[in-house]
Amino acid sequence: MRKTSKESKITCSSGNVFVDVGFDEAQAQLLTLRADLMMQLDKQLKARRLTQVAASELLGVSQSRVSDLVRGKTEKFSLDMLVLFAAKLGTPARIELLN
Repeated sequence: MRKTSKESKITCSSGNVFVDVGFDEAQAQLLTLRADLMMQLDKQLKARRLTQVAASELLGVSQSRVSDLVRGKTEKFSLDMLVLFAAKLGTPARIELLN
């Protein structure tokens, strides 16, 4: 049995991957909202069996922007843009504040 000089370390998750990788709580919440909304939009596009070209025409953006969306490139989209996409798909988004 060979010993390595580095030991593996397992850290429990906080429940938010963005906090776990070092973002502060406020930024982590925003990133989580964007990621969740992007996943829902991707599900809507797949459920409608839209090609990226057809989705781009419906959303009013280029096909490459749709590609970024379905590939989960959260850094390329503001929350405003994602809410606009949801509205254009006929499934308006809503943010609810929790106590």
